[in-house]
Amino acid sequence: MEIKKEIMEQGKNYPKNFIEKRRNIFLLDFTVAERKAFLRTDRLTYSAKLKIDEAKKEIIFFEILKEAGAGLGAGSSDYHGTGFGFKVEKTKIGRGGREGTIEEQSVLFGKKYEYKFAFEKVRNDIKSLAEKYGYSFTYTLNPGEIR
Repeated sequence: MEIKKEIMEQGKNYPKNFIEKRRNIFLLDFTVAERKAFLRTDRLTYSAKLKIDEAKKEIIFFEILKEAGAGLGAGSSDYHGTGFGFKVEKTKIGRGGREGTIEEQSVLFGKKYEYKFAFEKVRNDIKSLAEKYGYSFTYTLNPGEIR
């Protein structure tokens, strides 16, 4: 199946490749930003899941940004849990998907770190592949729809 091959090839444009978890279900998971400090690690991860439904000629797509932290907090009053101090610009979340970029700007031990990730790129690439092969593209907010 050509569309499967192209999805796997498309993964070369991201920090990690798509992997086929089950028949026609693909996963992509990579770290967008990570900050390590004394006794603490914070991580922001992008995950995408898609299913190729051959019977309906449809690709169902789900994506999420997850923030996780482990270790001891900084102890300052402005520190809230696993907060990275992210600035989100031009974000839109809804049936059409999330759009915009995330920038991390943090000062850690006197050093400034910046990271940008345009998280609509993966979705737009998959949508383009769907159109190329005559599949419809459905964005879902419920990962349970992909089984």
